Amino acid sequence: MASQPKELEAGDKAPAFKLPGDGGSEISLKDFKGKTLVLYFYPKDDTSGCTKEAIAFSEEAKHFAAAGAAIVGISKDSPASHDKFKKKYGLKMALAADEETKVADAYGVWVEKSMYGRRYMGTERTTFLIDGKGNIRKIWRKVKVPGHVEEVLAAVKTL
Repeated sequence: MASQPKELEAGDKAPAFKLPGDGGSEISLKDFKGKTLVLYFYPKDDTSGCTKEAIAFSEEAKHFAAAGAAIVGISKDSPASHDKFKKKYGLKMALAADEETKVADAYGVWVEKSMYGRRYMGTERTTFLIDGKGNIRKIWRKVKVPGHVEEVLAAVKTL
């Protein structure tokens, strides 16, 4: 069995990635060089918690932009699913498709989960705050949606 990579911590370099994005775009970490990036991983488009989180980030998008930060959401959904999700809720941030979960794996958020006694692999709702040099400044794991976006925005403003 492969050894588990060490869990990422604040101060670590953010793993590089290049993924298909919504609207036929391509999103990579290097696109955000010199900018603050809020990278959030979520389990699934158009589910209750994920929708609430996406809407909350979207509603605050202009405040993140004013603070010099971009927002990118990543899930294993397809680009087509992301397009529908964005259109349905008028979302204002980029969504990237990690269908093979390679990026989720690199960031340590593709984990074993358990529901009703059933074990399965899934995305742990996690947000990374990455500075313009590609360093992770803060990590929120096992995110609970209420109040999360406000907390992330407050952290962005301290960079």
